Amino acid sequence: MPALMVQGCGSDVGKSTLVAGLCRVFADRGLAVRPFKPQNMSNNAAVAREGGEIGRAQALQARACRVEPSVHMNPVLLKPQSDVGAQLIVRGRLAGELQAKDFVSRKAALLDVALDSFRRLAAEADLVLVEGAGSPAETNLRAGDIANMGFAHAADLPVVLAGDIERGHVIAALVGAHAVLDAADRARIRGFIVNKFRGEPSLFDAGRRDIFARTGWRDLGMVPWSPAARRLPAEDAVALERGAPAGAAGRALRVAALLFPHIANFDDLDPLRAEPGVDFGFIEPGRAIPGDVDLVILPGTKTTIADLAFLRGQGWDIDIAAHARRGGGVLGLCGGYQMLGRRIADPLGLEGPAGEVEGLGLLDLETTLGKDKVVRPASGALAEGGAAYSGYEIHAGVSRGPALGRPLLRRSDGSGEGAVSADGRIAGAYVHGLFDRGSAREALLARFGGTSAGGDHDATVEAALDALAETVARSLDIPALERIAGL
Repeated sequence: MPALMVQGCGSDVGKSTLVAGLCRVFADRGLAVRPFKPQNMSNNAAVAREGGEIGRAQALQARACRVEPSVHMNPVLLKPQSDVGAQLIVRGRLAGELQAKDFVSRKAALLDVALDSFRRLAAEADLVLVEGAGSPAETNLRAGDIANMGFAHAADLPVVLAGDIERGHVIAALVGAHAVLDAADRARIRGFIVNKFRGEPSLFDAGRRDIFARTGWRDLGMVPWSPAARRLPAEDAVALERGAPAGAAGRALRVAALLFPHIANFDDLDPLRAEPGVDFGFIEPGRAIPGDVDLVILPGTKTTIADLAFLRGQGWDIDIAAHARRGGGVLGLCGGYQMLGRRIADPLGLEGPAGEVEGLGLLDLETTLGKDKVVRPASGALAEGGAAYSGYEIHAGVSRGPALGRPLLRRSDGSGEGAVSADGRIAGAYVHGLFDRGSAREALLARFGGTSAGGDHDATVEAALDALAETVARSLDIPALERIAGL
């Protein structure tokens, strides 16, 4: 059962990107490759072929393998709702809500689920590439671990450990991991990778020799910082480039998206960031929405009511109201769409105490949150102009009201989706991925006074995966990785 697990010295060291690159490298060599992550924590989710949801990174890795994403590629997904609580998604389906302290008691059963999913993937693959979570050096989390060494032992996997040199302490991170891991965990690690290097590679030759001398782990190569990685969907909000639009020369459309604490599926906005005619930026907490912005986007969020309260606490509701009075555009996506209505009700207390709150009142609709969760692909055309779109829906809640009589979209079955204000300047919908198709993006930007260079975002992602794979293949000792994986 050829397999390889990539663990890291911390979060955001590039594990997801490395695995995606390796997936494409080995898929290009004619192997049937499958990605796998036993436990993930992310609000950036994607719809799998079975209709359930998994982490966005595993969906991207599946794409790198040129296969459809499956719920078995990420059998345990935690979607944070607060600093100490999260939704638990098991094989794509909501399995409850739990506090961090309660998760420990569930780990043994979840390990069995993860192992079963891993074996299912292994049965259809020539190679399974497994991604760890966080760092195995977090020894306080080692007992009952199912994300890193706990899973590696249970599935009998060889491990390579990646360190991020951009953080400036990669020698300490890798050598420190060797120091704190117990003997059995250290023995799982067959080599190390230095990731995100900038500059002349030979300048770190002595550093790599030092890591080998202190750990005995094989040096498997050093991957340079890759511009292609910036064109791939990010999994964690920590990777977002923050800051308001800077104000571009010419007639660029200025677009500002609000950076909610529980922002979700923010890769919806990647196609806008790549548009030469769009000056895009996130509005950080503590900053006002600039008065000369053309379009304000309220993105998806895992906790609509809490993030709406945060929005008000920042004074963004006042900024948005003034922006709308001036004739500016506002677009809400999923949770952001719910915020645009008159009221959001949570009768079951799914996001906190049961009750209801006032929305921003920019669309004449009301939303009721419920336990039933919509997780499905979505396709159709814009109601005005007929430009085709394709994407997906992941949301809890049903919206009703007169505004739905002016839908933003028409689904493939002819039914309406979303809503548009009478003047056409305020709009929203539950569909994620609205900007991915070039025709839909062009039409949506035109609605708010902008232009598009055209082209489907899928082509951008595919080109980025190919470029990433070329960098990874050139930088790493691929024959050594093949031997470690058992190929």
